[in-house]
Amino acid sequence: MNEFKISEAAALLGVSDDTVRRWGETGKLPIHKGENGRQVVAGNDLLPLLQEPETASALAEVFPLAKASARNRFTGIVTAVTKDGVMAQVVIQAGPFRVVSLMSREAADDLGLEPGMLAVASAKATVVTVEVPTEN
Repeated sequence: MNEFKISEAAALLGVSDDTVRRWGETGKLPIHKGENGRQVVAGNDLLPLLQEPETASALAEVFPLAKASARNRFTGIVTAVTKDGVMAQVVIQAGPFRVVSLMSREAADDLGLEPGMLAVASAKATVVTVEVPTEN
């Protein structure tokens, strides 16, 4: 998921739908028509705004995912993926929280992780795993 509806972009940014539309009208945030004709925002276009401190929001309510035993779950947007031969570092901005996960390059490739996409970091003990939504 690399394009977000207005309501989804608003939730990721921690602002109202009207604010996102206003930012689109003023040029602060590029908004275009998606394949279904509805207005969408590219995930990569959200990245600069996610660095602003006003981005806290209840993301998990807007993007519910599968249940898991880990209670520390951070729904957000991937801001960086750095890969070498064996390992990958994935950075997720979850509202005001920056979560960093180290995983195998194979796992990052299998998940198709890239900046601008929705993901969830789950922490249990000292391990952080990353999930992406399944297509329905």
